Amino acid sequence: MLLPIIRDDAATEALALWCRETLDAAETAFAGARRIARRLGAHRNGEVCEVGFWAPELLERRIPEGDVFLEVLDAVEPLDLAVSRQKLRLRRTLVPMKRHEAFHFAVVSGMRPGAREAVGSFYALAWRDAEGAWRRILDPLAASLPFGVFAPAEYYDVEAMQAARQDGDYWKALGAGADAPVKIGPPVNILQIHVGTATQGGSIASLARHYEHLADRVRRDAPLEPSDRLFLGYDAVQLLPVEPTTVYEKGPDFWTETAVGDDEIEVDLRRPDTTNWGYDVVIAGMAAVNPAILETGRPDELVDLAAALHMFPKPKRLILDVVFGHSDNQGLNALNHHYFAGPNMYGQNIAYRNPMVRAVLLEMQRRKVDFGADGVRVDGAQDFKWWDVDTETNRHDDEYLQEMADVEQQVCGVRYRPWMIFEDGRPWPQEDWELASTYRAVIEAQRDDDVFQWGPLTFAHNTPFVYGFWLSKWWRIREMLQHGANWISGCANHDTMRRGTQMSPKLNINTRLGETRMDILDKAYDNPAAQLVTYAAFPGVPMDFLNASGRASWGFIRNQDDSFGVKVVAEESISLDWQVDDYAYSVPIAFRRLKEMGFETREDLARFLRFLPALVEVTDYDLDVICLLLNRVEPPLVGPFPVDTPTLKRIARAWMDDMHDFCNVANYSDKLSDAQTRFNFDLREFRRARPWLRDNLGPRDVFGYRQPVNGTTLFTSLRHGPEGEQVFMIAHMEGGHVEEIDPLTLPIEGLAGRGWHVALRTPPIGGDYIGGALTLHDGMGVLFTRSAAARE
Repeated sequence: MLLPIIRDDAATEALALWCRETLDAAETAFAGARRIARRLGAHRNGEVCEVGFWAPELLERRIPEGDVFLEVLDAVEPLDLAVSRQKLRLRRTLVPMKRHEAFHFAVVSGMRPGAREAVGSFYALAWRDAEGAWRRILDPLAASLPFGVFAPAEYYDVEAMQAARQDGDYWKALGAGADAPVKIGPPVNILQIHVGTATQGGSIASLARHYEHLADRVRRDAPLEPSDRLFLGYDAVQLLPVEPTTVYEKGPDFWTETAVGDDEIEVDLRRPDTTNWGYDVVIAGMAAVNPAILETGRPDELVDLAAALHMFPKPKRLILDVVFGHSDNQGLNALNHHYFAGPNMYGQNIAYRNPMVRAVLLEMQRRKVDFGADGVRVDGAQDFKWWDVDTETNRHDDEYLQEMADVEQQVCGVRYRPWMIFEDGRPWPQEDWELASTYRAVIEAQRDDDVFQWGPLTFAHNTPFVYGFWLSKWWRIREMLQHGANWISGCANHDTMRRGTQMSPKLNINTRLGETRMDILDKAYDNPAAQLVTYAAFPGVPMDFLNASGRASWGFIRNQDDSFGVKVVAEESISLDWQVDDYAYSVPIAFRRLKEMGFETREDLARFLRFLPALVEVTDYDLDVICLLLNRVEPPLVGPFPVDTPTLKRIARAWMDDMHDFCNVANYSDKLSDAQTRFNFDLREFRRARPWLRDNLGPRDVFGYRQPVNGTTLFTSLRHGPEGEQVFMIAHMEGGHVEEIDPLTLPIEGLAGRGWHVALRTPPIGGDYIGGALTLHDGMGVLFTRSAAARE
């Protein structure tokens, strides 16, 4: 039964007065904005809902206060978030809002708070223009957006969601005996996961269930299968961004109003089904969860995942990847113009120097991390810039990055500050950035000594399947050994693997990695020798990417584009050569949409894709001319030809959707190598047992490569632990095989003597190897240990 929506006049007046007094008393505009941002959005306070909006555009348009309302929408028919499409009626109630300057408030009773089992009231700020037309301002600080950022938000009971979480013991143990906020430090290693392709279900709920299943297997000491090991042996899980992303550029919309009356509206609702790698955000809604990856449409799924990780037999941490460095151009339709500072290569720069914008962004971050994250990875930190009018230069906003690191979280009554990682390759995108970047700018600027950055081998442009890669990066490797304690290490992540699939196969490719291009790419980003160097030699915190270690495909996943979708596919088309062979394409479930359009074989599609990039370039991306030229190809192309611009766009959409499905890790589980996954898991456990390996190399540690090279890059490392243990590694990185080499006889200071034990061997070296001479091929290596007692 719907309750009447009634404004509490006294409480509304008090809230507006509080806003005025806060602004008047604040030492700075930013300090006042920080306090007010905490009260924006919709919050449950007992039996009433407090709603606040920052809407400076209404003042600029000279909209009188009497034309500004809180619009509350309640379903009068059952609303099911688990169906693809539904049409229903919503009761519409308009409540006058109280204004102070650019802020608008209302305190009302009768609004239904959303919860795990119930959909709450929807709301927005509604205003009437001089012609009597109604317009909306949506809530950028919404806690729940079942139909995306361009639909009214759902009023959600966040406190009830937090009270029901199952990982309270984890948080209480973290905060035990602490008077001040707890500072969470770095884990030993990280698994990076894209939710949409991590499990067959492609949702946060599905991923949470998978970890609960794995936890049960671990508790029962069940034998681990190769697909189990992909997710195990990690201290932390880092999700690619789970914020709401862009929507379909040309529709269909997820919320369409088919009839609007004074007291009721009719809506056509579609369940959000976009696919995206996570980085195409519009800034609005960053405190909520992307509804396209919510199986139930409830944000509780993210709390459940945090709990599943925290309640693992050996607790795992959750790291959230946040994108505040830019907005897609769609953000211009979601937020007022004060949020933006002009266009950039991604869409729009953000106006960080605006005190209210700055405060809202930090508040979005606080609310999101309060879902229960232990760490935060900040995407593109080098993009946080502002124009200094005094020096007429762009300056990096390191103060803002520090403010991000200083945000205090609270879960289950425990106050804490999460571990911070910054991706910052400044002076990127300057042309010489690869040479000029130190990857230490944020580390050196921050107050905390446990702030991390992505290291030079982790940043985007690394291609370990090109001959000469490892020695060409030798100067960076030396930096890692000296400064890498606060770097994320590892060559496989969402950026590097995507870049790899865009490289021309005509380059000098290391064909020793595999017999086919698919094999080469798989081994390049899941290379036992590279893993051995990363985990047994390099300092810092190693990070693996699930799609790489699962030998699954990966690419630029985004199906929302209309204007530039064909261009994106043209740029991604080369990935067909790297990731899809005839057999993979022929699997009935693979590329089903493209097959339905007439591309029945891989060669049919490949021929079309060989023409498309060239035509995009020579026509300066004129779609009509591209279609004209494609239709004149002789012999004619196979597929939906003759093609027109709408059909070409449908092909692009089919490619994106099919590639998203093709990249799902679950599709590759039956092809995983038991030996390879076992080695990787054992190597991770080796590192976790020796956290001292995170430290920079000391005066007695040695890292080098065999000289003269003689056609082979052979890395060696000798590291010394705090209790006298020595760890020695030899890894064949690339080049011809090395016959009959005895690793323990190499002329390395500190290596001589007895007592060495073989700890790990890369496949295909068998368990019968316990020392002595052996032949090493590309990707092979051995790990030895020696205790202090064994040396005596």
